[in-house]
Amino acid sequence: MSKRPVKTVLLVEDDPAIANQLREMFRHQGSYAFDLMYARSLGETEAYLATHSVDVVLLDLGIEDAPGLEGVLRIHAASPRVSIVLLSNLEKEAAAVLAMEGGAQDYLIKGQIEAHELMRALRNAVARKAIEESFFKETERARVTLDCIGDAVICTDLTGNISFMNPVAEIMTGWSLKEAVDRPLTETFHIVDAATGLRAADPMIRAIGQDRPTKLPVNCILMRRGGKEVFIEDSVAPIHDRQGMAAGSVLVFRDVTVSRALAAQITHLAEHDSLTGLPNRLLLNDRLGQAIALADRTRSMLAVLFLDLDGFRHINDSLGHPTGDRLLESVAKQLLTCVRSSDTISRQGGDEFIVLLQNMQQPEDAAIGARRILQAVAEIHLVEKRELHITASIGISVYPEDGLNAEALIKNADTAMYQAKESGRQTFMFFKREMNVRAVERQSIEEDLRRALERDEFTLHYQPKIDLKSGTITGAEALLRWTNPRRGSVPPARFISVAEDSGLILPIGAWVMRGACAQARCWQSAGLPALTIAVNISTIQFRDESFVAGLLEILEETGLDPRCLELELTESILMERTELTAPILQTLREKGIRVSVDDFGTGYSSLSYLRKLPLDALKIDQSFVSQLATAPEDTAIVSAIISMGRSLNLRVIAEGVETADELAFLRAHGCDEAQGYYFSHPVPAAEFVELLKRDGGFLKQPGSAGFNADGAARRCS
Repeated sequence: MSKRPVKTVLLVEDDPAIANQLREMFRHQGSYAFDLMYARSLGETEAYLATHSVDVVLLDLGIEDAPGLEGVLRIHAASPRVSIVLLSNLEKEAAAVLAMEGGAQDYLIKGQIEAHELMRALRNAVARKAIEESFFKETERARVTLDCIGDAVICTDLTGNISFMNPVAEIMTGWSLKEAVDRPLTETFHIVDAATGLRAADPMIRAIGQDRPTKLPVNCILMRRGGKEVFIEDSVAPIHDRQGMAAGSVLVFRDVTVSRALAAQITHLAEHDSLTGLPNRLLLNDRLGQAIALADRTRSMLAVLFLDLDGFRHINDSLGHPTGDRLLESVAKQLLTCVRSSDTISRQGGDEFIVLLQNMQQPEDAAIGARRILQAVAEIHLVEKRELHITASIGISVYPEDGLNAEALIKNADTAMYQAKESGRQTFMFFKREMNVRAVERQSIEEDLRRALERDEFTLHYQPKIDLKSGTITGAEALLRWTNPRRGSVPPARFISVAEDSGLILPIGAWVMRGACAQARCWQSAGLPALTIAVNISTIQFRDESFVAGLLEILEETGLDPRCLELELTESILMERTELTAPILQTLREKGIRVSVDDFGTGYSSLSYLRKLPLDALKIDQSFVSQLATAPEDTAIVSAIISMGRSLNLRVIAEGVETADELAFLRAHGCDEAQGYYFSHPVPAAEFVELLKRDGGFLKQPGSAGFNADGAARRCS
């Protein structure tokens, strides 16, 4: 039968006779496997322990060079983990007991020792040491674990007094372990309900009383020593003794202040616009639902105001999106000054906002709010040291007349807003049932417009421009016409604004520019005179960052001489952000492209700015021309525009000429060119060539050699 693993025993004895007796006992140790080493003094023992590993030291308590407790202490200093069994005389048993308290495991009385008793004492000392080592490792592992974890841990005894705190608990409570030990848990762990501010119940009492793990109430705050408040989450469980009886509790908790703030932030971001901080569509729908329920209970009214900024896209495109964002933030701040705390302002995206007005008694309350908002938005917005001006259009729907749920109210307010824009902008309109018909029609037009290009439904017509001195055609204005299979011929007034609002004006405008330039180049290739082709440019086109590059690409693609192209821009385009407009116009001038001011006299242009801009012509708006015979003040305006054009070295073109009297007035006052129904309606390319064939009147046939209008019409129509 194999013996147990060999253990080493070091006998420290200065009496040779006793040493021999003990050696003899080791020869008959039975199944115990001990190797016996021998030292005659404690000094010799220390030297041996410095270089050898020993399991048990069998120490004579009366060794001369270190008697009693001193020997125990010196051996432990030399080998802290070794077990010590003492050999003592009967009269020195009290000293042996004292040495046991100093770290020895057992003692034997010399003269009364038997072999089996010695072996048992040594075996027990080894086993006891192994148990101590195992317990120490477990205890140390637990201590290190509790010290290293991120959670705070507090242990209590059955009376509720603290027996342990880890470092995290010390930091969170503001109490050190030394200060907190034996103090009541309620003294160092002061918790209150965040909602009520009242002290929460002692969690230890609940855990021990229910004899199961439990948690603190939600929204619990730990009042740290010194007054700091910390949101915590925790669990508490009872500690049981060997009989399964509750002996105390362990409380584990953590600081959730940051995570709660993050959760609140995530919730806020989910319900609010990231740019302005206003409620978003999700939160608005929730509040609108609550407002409807409240209106039903209180028999009151509420209104939804759908607000869209006028011209925001131009600012965003010309000054950049960062500037546009700052402007939106400024508008949001202004809107907040216009409503009560019970009302809601929401950003829906882009430049659209919705205002929810609650507890109204009459629709006029909504009108008052709309006027206040229009005035606030129209105030100067200082953005990045720039003074920006913007206006808004507002549509209003009222509950319950205009809808019984959030979706219907918002939709109808949106419809009314579009009607406000079509009515001149910077105004508000209440929703009316018939508006839905127009809204559906507008949406239908937009859908058809999106397919019009690919279905080749657009054509260009050309209206001649007449030199009033020679009577010859000097150019033509290209005008877009749309013929839809279902709608037939659609007037520009019905679809141009839809194209601008939807952004479709960019691809459509590019198609018009390419077609007009190609047609003009075709006429030139067919031997026709080099006429100037005029194309209207919308604000959205002009402010598009790729406008100039796209224009030059079309000219290169079609081969048209840039000097044969004239762009017609309204006063509002030219006067908006002149510091950005001037460089674009200068680039066009350098390329040879002409620029005329369309509908001159209807805007608010500054003559000082006009003088600085590289322009070529002014076009007198047809509203002034049509009143020449009936409104003397318009006669003065037209005369003034012609004189102004002369002083600025600009050609003056009159549009909308329909009568001989109008023509006579214009010629008499020195107007350079004219166009209108008096000369010709806008016509297809082939008919325009036919106009060039006509002789007499103000359409004299050009006298260039080899000119054949019939051939040109066939080749270029």
